Amino acid sequence: MTVQSMDLSNSTPLTRRSISQLPINLFASVMGITGLSLAWREATRTIGLPALPGEYVGWLGTSIFLSLALGYAFKWHRHPATVAAEFAHPVQSNFFATVAIGLLLQSAFLNRYSPLLSEVVWTAASALTFALAYVVARGFLGRQQSRDTTLPPLLIPGVATLDIAVTGHAMPFAWAHEVNMLAFSVGSVIAAVFIALIFSRLRHEDPLPALARPSLMVLVAPFAVGFALFLMLVLSPMVFRSHVPFSVGWWAISFPLAALSIAFFRYAASAESTVLTGLAGLFFLFLAGAIAVVFYRTISITLTGRLFEVR
Repeated sequence: MTVQSMDLSNSTPLTRRSISQLPINLFASVMGITGLSLAWREATRTIGLPALPGEYVGWLGTSIFLSLALGYAFKWHRHPATVAAEFAHPVQSNFFATVAIGLLLQSAFLNRYSPLLSEVVWTAASALTFALAYVVARGFLGRQQSRDTTLPPLLIPGVATLDIAVTGHAMPFAWAHEVNMLAFSVGSVIAAVFIALIFSRLRHEDPLPALARPSLMVLVAPFAVGFALFLMLVLSPMVFRSHVPFSVGWWAISFPLAALSIAFFRYAASAESTVLTGLAGLFFLFLAGAIAVVFYRTISITLTGRLFEVR
């Protein structure tokens, strides 16, 4: 189930296009594109890939984040009730954490160019991440939940807190270590609880609707190389199917694949294995190809106006 597929009002025919339909989960594109740029840096170090294209990809992620932030701020100003309804929704509310994750990844990308800017962005993003995780956890425990809304996006706030530790390991602040340990603890517990609930839902309920299938890849993100790779192989036949229609929800595949690619390269370098390095390179090509296709399809529906259709 994606933001695109959830109608907060009564179903009516398409009538006009509006910024009110700018989907919050489009911020996942920043996660995927910035994650690709960070994976590109690993590929440069490990297999000698030219560095410059990866830096352009990272700056593209920066530009997209700024554009989406401006657009969503305008949506908030013009349609505050719509934003409030999204934030109160048991599934859609989780996608607000994609804003924080995008910023955390951008802090890692920007560190090469301006350590001070990187530190400011990381600090602000960490505060936002903790705040969103707290609000989502309170909402999850403070009201009765339906099994129909126990979906993979529930993991996003937990993944966000884990990304504080992942991107903050090089921060020079005296308190950064404590923040990273807190983030790792919070993220690990949230991920463990929600993964158990989501797996139970997948085991005992009807399969996810086609539009929600790409979100299954979110389950890959919290794990390290070994199980993440195994889980990706298990989930891929459920996600990459011809009958699954395209929507911005497909960006859900991008960051988990990028995180796995980065971990794959680092493990291969640590193991000093030629075979693993080659496999990491092939997986990186798959990542780059997948993001290129999703990016092209997103541009296509944006140019044709379908991204902003109002129901």
